Amino acid sequence: MTGAGRGIGRAIAVGLGRAGATVALLARSENELAETAALIQEAGSRALVVPVDLGEDEQLSSAIGRVRDELGDVDILVNNAGVVWPLAPSVRADPTEWAAAMKINVVAAVTLTFAFLPGMVERGWGRIVNVSTGAVANMASMIGGNAYLASKAALEAHTINLGLELDGSGVTANVYRPGPVDTAIQTWIRDQDPAAIGSALHQRFVRSHADGKLLTPEHSAGVLLARLGADDRTAQVWDVFDPA
Repeated sequence: MTGAGRGIGRAIAVGLGRAGATVALLARSENELAETAALIQEAGSRALVVPVDLGEDEQLSSAIGRVRDELGDVDILVNNAGVVWPLAPSVRADPTEWAAAMKINVVAAVTLTFAFLPGMVERGWGRIVNVSTGAVANMASMIGGNAYLASKAALEAHTINLGLELDGSGVTANVYRPGPVDTAIQTWIRDQDPAAIGSALHQRFVRSHADGKLLTPEHSAGVLLARLGADDRTAQVWDVFDPA
């Protein structure tokens, strides 16, 4: 479980723990991961804390090795970690930052998937969920977030194509669009200088918060967990607002 230190990731991880799963927790902040682990342990399950910067190849490789060594087979992989930066009009885009966002949002998820997928296929059962965003279906809603939307669209294409490839194997790969959730990323965007990221983009996030339109992480996680437990289809796009 990546991005497990806070927000949706923490809520999903705790939900998996309450369902009896042993959960490997991956994120950059060890302190936040320890808090998530404590919640899982309170629910009676085991949690493995694995601090890692998913944008660093050596750290990611080491994290994969540690999960294998300490937990063995992985049956459920939820790639939730992601960054929303860089936010700015593309005339001011930094190609290095753009590529770094792509590496965290897409390449890390694909690397983790390819690491654990062979075992899932061999055992004839596995669940892969890649967390995306509803903005992929409405590109005009996030002008100024080119790297974020490009990476999430790429992640969705990877997931659906992989899911089709896995059809009939007992392993599924699906996309989850969690909706507008009250997370640290939302707060970070609202705290940015409107002149730097674009006033229209900034105002949209400020307004959605002020209007009370944000979901709680627990609500969004609950929708995903219900899908994960009941839906054995593959190559699907699950949206928090769609009925299961």
